[in-house]
Amino acid sequence: MRKIAFLASHNGSGMRYLLAARARHEIEFDPVLVVSNNPGSQALSYAREVGIPTAILNEKRCGGQAEADEALCEALRAHGAEWVILSGYMKRIGSGTLSAYRNRILNIHPSLLPKFGGPGMYGMRVHEAVIASGESVTGATVHLVDDEYDHGPVLAQVEVPVLPGDTPERLRARVLEVEGPLYLQVLKKLERGEIDLDAFGATASL
Repeated sequence: MRKIAFLASHNGSGMRYLLAARARHEIEFDPVLVVSNNPGSQALSYAREVGIPTAILNEKRCGGQAEADEALCEALRAHGAEWVILSGYMKRIGSGTLSAYRNRILNIHPSLLPKFGGPGMYGMRVHEAVIASGESVTGATVHLVDDEYDHGPVLAQVEVPVLPGDTPERLRARVLEVEGPLYLQVLKKLERGEIDLDAFGATASL
């Protein structure tokens, strides 16, 4: 059974969906840690309620960016994490953690990357930009994390139509409905060996 750590800055909706799927026996994994940079994160509260270890790690608490990266990597290793799942995590992953978990860190983004990704493209901003552009289709993307925002290799995407008269709030709600199932689909394929992460380059020994 794979050991998974989650990183979330706020609600952690993707994390919650995957944990609910696990509770329904749709997938097997061991949730070993939930990390947030935000002490007030609802994801932390939820993790504590269901008995998952938590950690609050940020530059202020750790003494700097490099120190926070080192603390994150140490926490992941200490809890035996094999995969790291980002669920609305708003911080860039540092070089130490990226090296230690190369091709083992996944993120979901609320657009069809490479469109509407990159610095500043998060949350409602993405959906506002999609509507402003006149796009007829948007969606969600699961990708591997590298040292650039929303840039790593795409593992899976799902399309969501942009409807006439859509507001960013309505569009966000429809995209959110497909994000959890897409994440679950990718994890199931990884478990079955249908996605070979090693094909994306050399991986570190975990």
